[in-house]
Amino acid sequence: MADSSDPNPPTTHNSQTILDGNQLIAKALARFGVDRMFGVVGIPVTSLATRAVSLGVRFIAFHNEQSAGYAASAYGFLTGRPGVLLTVSGPGCVHGLAGLSNAMANAWPMVMISGSCDQKDFGRGDFQELDQIAAVKPFSKFSVKAKSIKEIPDCVFQALAKAGSGRPGGCYLDFPSDVLHQTISESDAESLVAAAERFRELEKVVNVPSSQIEEAVSLLRHAERPLIVFGKGAAFARAEDELGKLVERTGIPFLPTPMGKGLLPDTHELAATAARSLAIGKCDVALVVGARLNWLLHFGEPPKWSKDVKFILVDIDKEEIELRKPHLGLVGDAKLVLEKINKEIKDDPFCLGKSHSWVEAISNKAKDNVVKMEAQLAKEVVPFNFLTPMKIIRDAISGLGSPAPILVSEGANTMDVGRGVLVQTEPRTRLDAGTWGTMGVGLGYCIAAAVASPDRLVVAVEGDSGFGFSAMEVETLVRYQFPVVVIVFNNGGVYGGDRRSPDEISGPYKDDPAPTSFVPSAGYHTLIEAFGGKGYLVGTPEELKSALSESFSARKPAVINVIIDPYAGAESGRLQHKN
Repeated sequence: MADSSDPNPPTTHNSQTILDGNQLIAKALARFGVDRMFGVVGIPVTSLATRAVSLGVRFIAFHNEQSAGYAASAYGFLTGRPGVLLTVSGPGCVHGLAGLSNAMANAWPMVMISGSCDQKDFGRGDFQELDQIAAVKPFSKFSVKAKSIKEIPDCVFQALAKAGSGRPGGCYLDFPSDVLHQTISESDAESLVAAAERFRELEKVVNVPSSQIEEAVSLLRHAERPLIVFGKGAAFARAEDELGKLVERTGIPFLPTPMGKGLLPDTHELAATAARSLAIGKCDVALVVGARLNWLLHFGEPPKWSKDVKFILVDIDKEEIELRKPHLGLVGDAKLVLEKINKEIKDDPFCLGKSHSWVEAISNKAKDNVVKMEAQLAKEVVPFNFLTPMKIIRDAISGLGSPAPILVSEGANTMDVGRGVLVQTEPRTRLDAGTWGTMGVGLGYCIAAAVASPDRLVVAVEGDSGFGFSAMEVETLVRYQFPVVVIVFNNGGVYGGDRRSPDEISGPYKDDPAPTSFVPSAGYHTLIEAFGGKGYLVGTPEELKSALSESFSARKPAVINVIIDPYAGAESGRLQHKN
């Protein structure tokens, strides 16, 4: 029994310890193995957070459920275990949908837990009343409301298990206020939790037939211009060792999607990132592992891809393969499928070799493009363009060695330029806007990374617009003393300064700032100083190098405000055609 200092001690009745709904939820979460939770407390879930903490669940308290949700989604990706978000009822649930939907779009395991109004008062205009099960339906793979305290353990275990089974995604748990206050004996609670263990077993991964593995290897063996493409699904599956074996044994060039970067080092001699257009435009067989043929890969269609390319698609989800209709679909966990492919190749090896015409073509194109990029990076441009500070940041990160920092990146120009300049050498060290192109993820992702990998520095490289979505969470960085350095590329607005043509500046509000404009040279670095963190204002290479050296060494919360020429970027970065 808890001591007298416990703010919510269990009660007793006739020598029997009594638990309420909050305590039972906390007990079920801890029993499943949840050890981290992100969220915002308030009516009716404050006691739930307190009870979870008392059972060993670290609660990271945010200012906004949106950022907390992004943190929970990224935590699921980084750890392979469901990230958990806690919100209040009604508007708290709605704010949390940002994170839940982000988890679904990126196929990351996450569970959102929300309190809700008393069941007897639903439909009468109760405090923060909302049909939350209906609200979350488009954004979750499973949702359930516990209608009584006895349903709590089953609900918790089902949601956590389903979040990580099959194609990972977001799940939702709804706990009405009256259920949170219902009580049960500790012995009955223990029996219910023990019974809920039956939901732990995840859905079985489909076993790929040997004939399909043989066909995949045959396609690669006989291809003239094979390519291996891998994404964050392969990163989630911890498939880096198997990918490394496949590339080394076969000599096939590879292309990672943005958050697949680092599974194999960007510096690898077979990396095709710097020759991306050639690689995808000319390959005749593409083995795509844990990456969807969506907008990030031009849907696998001409004109970016050859009309004759044969796709071998490895995905955990049978429906994804049925949707894309590849030449060959292998349903299963990326790591396990690659193990089978490697075993098949080992029994009858083949390797393209450095002198192979396709390997040479990729290598030569990549080298040419790198030389061109390095020539641009060598120019020190002041006032800063995007390339000059990005090179300084790249070199500073490289100088840290291993373990490499986790890099968080968002913003149109900032993120796009960073993808081409910043180098990833270790798995799961890049987080960005992802499949859904989500802006505002920055500080939430930083906090998730700091919690998931406390041995690593976290470095965010953000546009000022992206930073603005979650800037108040710098207080959270300081409160928990997370080793996070946030670098803001401050060009005075969304894409930059006022980019309107003269004929667009008209009407009764023509003297207002442009829709894309912010306060010029805003003092973002002073935000973190208000809470006791360290801020830097930089505008020259020497100032930036000094700020990076000092902040990286300190491993304390910091914001580096990098003033950029407001006309240095392009509208929508490299996605102008989408605007």
